[in-house]
Amino acid sequence: MKNESLDMFRQMKLTGMADAYQAVLSLPINNHPEAHDLIAQLIDAEFQYRTDRRTKMFLRLSKLRYQASIQDIECSEKRNLSKDKLAFLADCNFINRAENVLITGATGCGKSYLACALGDNACLHGYRTLYFNLNRFAEQISLAKTDGSLIKWLDKLKKAKLIILDDFGLQPLSQSVKLSLLQILEDRYGNSATIICSQLPLNAWHAYLDEPTIADAILDRIVPKAHRIDLKGESLRNRSKI
Repeated sequence: MKNESLDMFRQMKLTGMADAYQAVLSLPINNHPEAHDLIAQLIDAEFQYRTDRRTKMFLRLSKLRYQASIQDIECSEKRNLSKDKLAFLADCNFINRAENVLITGATGCGKSYLACALGDNACLHGYRTLYFNLNRFAEQISLAKTDGSLIKWLDKLKKAKLIILDDFGLQPLSQSVKLSLLQILEDRYGNSATIICSQLPLNAWHAYLDEPTIADAILDRIVPKAHRIDLKGESLRNRSKI
């Protein structure tokens, strides 16, 4: 009967329960938990197993640029990043409130690393996250338009609770990319969060977009409900801990 129960657990894809039950069966009989305790243990094991599997899937699909952790972020007055600010973002409630995070600063100051740490933290909290370098982002839009998969791709982005757009402002954007970006931000407005990293100061973004009407529309969807971080300090690229 015990082996049959294990087989049924696995047939029903209750892997966490099966592993936990097998662990219990390996114990001496006098150490077996009572029935109600056993049920609670099995349910908890299955929940933890599914949570861990989902987290690993979200981290794999996010394609974060760096394996970064919130615990590795250095907060200091010199960097213009306080522990309170980081803690405020670390609870991920900005995602629930559909608020954005705009990270600016000079090259090498840790913008991408900080964004990836927030993305990693979001995955750990159960939020589907996607990372894009803006150059690759533009290429993906062009490719999706060419093969007719743009609508499907936009729907995929819409389902992500957090999107990270890195290297915003490094190269000019085509008209089609600007319009697609506007559509993406419109879909996300009030529903999901977006993190944008840029070497350009925020007051230069309008000129970078180079079309007043589109620039107004894009910025109107990201700036009003945004937390701003302007990182300072020397380049950190050669440091192992940022």
